[in-house]
Amino acid sequence: MAGSNKGLIEFPTQFSIKAFGEDEEGFAELVLAIVQNHAPEVGQEALTRRSSRGGKYLAVTVTLTAETRQQLEAIYQELKDHPRVIMLL
Repeated sequence: MAGSNKGLIEFPTQFSIKAFGEDEEGFAELVLAIVQNHAPEVGQEALTRRSSRGGKYLAVTVTLTAETRQQLEAIYQELKDHPRVIMLL
């Protein structure tokens, strides 16, 4: 529907954010801290990590209840701007 403001995602919703970076000390905690800047209720239990086959990279997934599109956009922007984050999904 052209001109519609309705998005494809209805909020609040469960949403997983995945960030990739080099598997260095503190990367997972950095990603969690950035998410917590915008969703303080997210705890350590929301975080999962997976190392690459060669062990050089780490994929960190944080699952949260996103309240608004603006909240998600702010999280993604802050992660994107951080030099340790290589890629986001």
